[in-house]
Amino acid sequence: MPIPGRNLSRIAILLFFTIAPTLASAQAYQPKFKGDPARSDSEAAALGYIRTVVRSQNLYKKKYGHYATALTQLVHSGSFTRRMASTDRGDYSVHFKSTKDGYDLALTPKQLDSQHRAFYSSDDGVIHADEQSSTATKDSPVLKAG
Repeated sequence: MPIPGRNLSRIAILLFFTIAPTLASAQAYQPKFKGDPARSDSEAAALGYIRTVVRSQNLYKKKYGHYATALTQLVHSGSFTRRMASTDRGDYSVHFKSTKDGYDLALTPKQLDSQHRAFYSSDDGVIHADEQSSTATKDSPVLKAG
């Protein structure tokens, strides 16, 4: 004879282990540092990538007297790695255009939503963000600290 309530507790345990991971992943984004402007882990990674490219370009220019004209030239310049030369950055695609005198870097989200804004930076090092368009430009609003 089945024990009353035993099936109910099994169902409760099953529901807990099914629902708990979903609830944990739905938690709000935790800033990585004071003033972090990112709205998601994906944006934090994209902004970190932009900062790394800007820093590496500045180091490259200091060493060679001009900017790198391809992402592959930045490998081992600062903390830029060979893997970072790939234009597929998870939830973002990288668009890089450069001459010896300057460069444009845009990260476009594969899905534009409140957690995936478009970003842009150039040789001035200022990061711009656009919530309305899948492509940010130098005319997009400057990214403000969070």
